[in-house]
Amino acid sequence: MSPQRTALVLGGGGITGIAWEIGVVAGLAEAGVDLTTADLVVGTSAGSVVGALLTTGADVESLHARQQEPIGPNERASRLGRGTLARYGLAMLLARSDDAAFRRRIGQLARTAADTGRTPSEEERRTAIEARLAGAQWPDRPLVVTAIDTADGEFTTFTRKSGVDLVTAVGASCAVPGVYPPVTVGDKRYMDGGMRSTANADLAAAYDRIVVIAPLPRGTGPMASVDAQVTGLVSRVAVVSPDAASRAAIGKNVLDPAARAPSARAGRTQAASVAARVADVWQG
Repeated sequence: MSPQRTALVLGGGGITGIAWEIGVVAGLAEAGVDLTTADLVVGTSAGSVVGALLTTGADVESLHARQQEPIGPNERASRLGRGTLARYGLAMLLARSDDAAFRRRIGQLARTAADTGRTPSEEERRTAIEARLAGAQWPDRPLVVTAIDTADGEFTTFTRKSGVDLVTAVGASCAVPGVYPPVTVGDKRYMDGGMRSTANADLAAAYDRIVVIAPLPRGTGPMASVDAQVTGLVSRVAVVSPDAASRAAIGKNVLDPAARAPSARAGRTQAASVAARVADVWQG
């Protein structure tokens, strides 16, 4: 009998999502559930940062400790402003249930915001991603990073075979439209892979045992929710999303570094309550 293949899916959720996911992974490891052994890691937006760190050998305890460090002098809270949220809403209204049309409209929003100086420059954003990844390169292990072509709304996945460096891939996956600039790769510009789904869990459908860690489990408009994507899979699946205490720690602005430390602590605490359920799927 062939061994059961495992997949770890890490969803989007901003700065607080990175911290909370690291907290969950650290707490599960403490409980005896090591998710870093995954045969496949899928990372979307915040999850692409965590996935890159985990697959390139970063120590989970060290990552958790980093989330507790004081906010740096150059770290400022970003946010989805009311105007940007209104444009998101208009895109959903005009696209109706057409998810590709929604992504095209959001892609136009992303390009316009960057081209009119309403986001940091690509260079500034790349510097921030480089600091977050601490020099990580594509791992030998399977890592999939998701993004969206801003021109046609096409869903894209980057791997070590894509000819794109890891910082660029993760930067594209984290390029929240209207907040951060799209990332240029050749003649294309890419934005946040979470514009298709907050976790893109269906990419792990071929695997036997799947754990999804999703700070934002529900999509908006035509964006697929985690539950919708895992329903019907023949795989064994465990989905971990924030409980009430974690939601309180995360707060209302997922792009606020001040909430990073409490989010990590809440994720670690929550892990104890889900460890048995996750272990049942992961370890059998």
